[in-house]
Amino acid sequence: MAAIEHQHSIVFLHSVNEGAASQSYGLQVAALAGVPNSVIRNAKKQLVKLEQQSAAQNPQGDLFATGPLLSGRESPEPAEHPLVSALRDLQPDEVSPKEALERIYQLKKLL
Repeated sequence: MAAIEHQHSIVFLHSVNEGAASQSYGLQVAALAGVPNSVIRNAKKQLVKLEQQSAAQNPQGDLFATGPLLSGRESPEPAEHPLVSALRDLQPDEVSPKEALERIYQLKKLL
């Protein structure tokens, strides 16, 4: 969404542009939504502090980028559910019908 600041307010330009916005308009939108001025002023002070701290430490990455995380760390693989490993280990051609039924009950308990 294209937007510009005008006299400390936000004006939406009714067009959608590719890519990320050059800045956050959250405080301006909050003001338009009726958040009290005292809250907006306090939030602006906090934002200035956070921007000063974070600018040198962590440059803003592209939120819509694909591929590995920008920090270089891979996201951890989710732990495999016990039901999945039990089914993987099951050899259906090697069990009797009675044993298969017993295993089904065991698998249901894993849910």
